[in-house]
Amino acid sequence: MPIVVLVGTLDTKGREFDFLADLIREHGVEVLLVDGGVLGEPLTTPDVTREEVAAAVGADIESLASAGDRGSAMMAMARGAAQVVKQLYREGKLDAVGSLGGSGGSTLASYAMQQLPIGVPKLIVSTLASGDTRPYVGSIDITMMYSVVDIAGINRISARIIANAAGALAGMAKARAPETNPKPTIAASMFGVTTPCVTAAREHLETLGYEVLVFHQTGAGGGSMEELIKSGHLKGALDATTTELCDSVVGGVLAAVPERLESAGKLGIPQVVSLGALDMVNFGPRESVPEKFSKRNLYVHNASVTLMRTTPHECTEIGELVARKLNQATGPTELFIPLKGVSAIAVEGQVFWDPVADAALIGALKANLDPSKVTVHELDTDINNPEFALAMANRLDQLIREAS
Repeated sequence: MPIVVLVGTLDTKGREFDFLADLIREHGVEVLLVDGGVLGEPLTTPDVTREEVAAAVGADIESLASAGDRGSAMMAMARGAAQVVKQLYREGKLDAVGSLGGSGGSTLASYAMQQLPIGVPKLIVSTLASGDTRPYVGSIDITMMYSVVDIAGINRISARIIANAAGALAGMAKARAPETNPKPTIAASMFGVTTPCVTAAREHLETLGYEVLVFHQTGAGGGSMEELIKSGHLKGALDATTTELCDSVVGGVLAAVPERLESAGKLGIPQVVSLGALDMVNFGPRESVPEKFSKRNLYVHNASVTLMRTTPHECTEIGELVARKLNQATGPTELFIPLKGVSAIAVEGQVFWDPVADAALIGALKANLDPSKVTVHELDTDINNPEFALAMANRLDQLIREAS
C-alpha cells in the first residue's frame, strides 16, 4: 500500500492533520504522522514523536522547549524532520510527503522536503502559497497549495482545500512514472535569447543517444539544474546560458543560487560552458526598474519583463566571477566564447550590441581563467549560430566518451 508521510507541528495543527490524514486514507493510502512541534502537547498521536525527531539530530526536546528560542528550536526540529523523512524514504516507507501550516509549519516541512530527491511527490497547504514561495520551494519540486483561509480549524472553505490536498497526495503517492529507455542524461541551460543555440545543440545530442534536460534560467531554474547535477545522475552539462550571474552581480530579479556554475566542476562531470545572455539583467515591468538604473539601456521584452544591458564595468566583474567558478573544476571543463554576440539581441544591429562591453567580458575571463583547468574556444560567430551550437554539442559528446 502506498504511504504518505505528513510532517508538521502537531501541537498547533493536530486536528487539521488528523482531518487530512483521514481523507488520504479514504483513497486507500497509508499515512504516517511526524511531529515537529516543540512547545505544546501534540493534539493527535504521531507515528514519529517529537522526541524521536529531535533525537535524529542529537537534540533533546525538553532542552529545546525550555531554552525559549522558538526560531532555533524550529530549525533543530526541521533538521530532525529531514533526517526522519530521508530514513523513511530509504526504507521504502514514503511514497509522498505532505504538510499544512503557516510560516512556521511551512518552513519546517519545506526544509525536510528539500532534502528528498527530485521526483518524490511533495505538497504543502500553506497560508504563504500566494506570495513569494521561493524560500519554501527553493530549487526542488515542491507543490504549494494556497489555503485561502487560515489553517485554524475545519470550516467549509478549509475542508474543501484540505480535501483537494488529500486527493492530490494520494494520487501522487499511487502514481508511477512510465518506463522509459534509459539514456545518458545531460543538463542544458537556456533563456529565450539563447533558444536557437540550445535547441540545435539539444536536437543534435539527442541524435547521438542522449537525453537532454533543459532548464530555463530564471534563478530557480539554474538552482534546479545545480540540484540535479549534484544528484550524480548526469553524464555532462551543456551550460550555454549563464545569465543568472548577471542578476547576482548587478541586482536583478533572477539572481543565481550561490552554487550556480559550480556543481559539475566539483563532481568532475564533463561540462561545456558558454556566455549566453551575459549581456542582460532582468527586472519586472518597466516601472519596477530601480530609479538608479532609469538612464541605462533598457529593453521592454514584454509587459512583465524589462531587460538592462550590462556595462563594461559590470561585464568585467561578471567575467571574473565566471572565471573563479570555472577554476574550481576538478573535471573536463571547456569554455566556448561567441565573438559576435552572446544573445539574440546582442548581435550587430540589435539593441544590446556593445563591442566594448563584450570585450570587457572576454578580457576578464581570459585574464583570470586557469588554463590548466579550463580550455577556451573562441568562435567567430554569435551564440545562436548553428555552427556554434554543434561545436559545443560535439565537444561535450567527446568529453563524455573520453571520461567513460
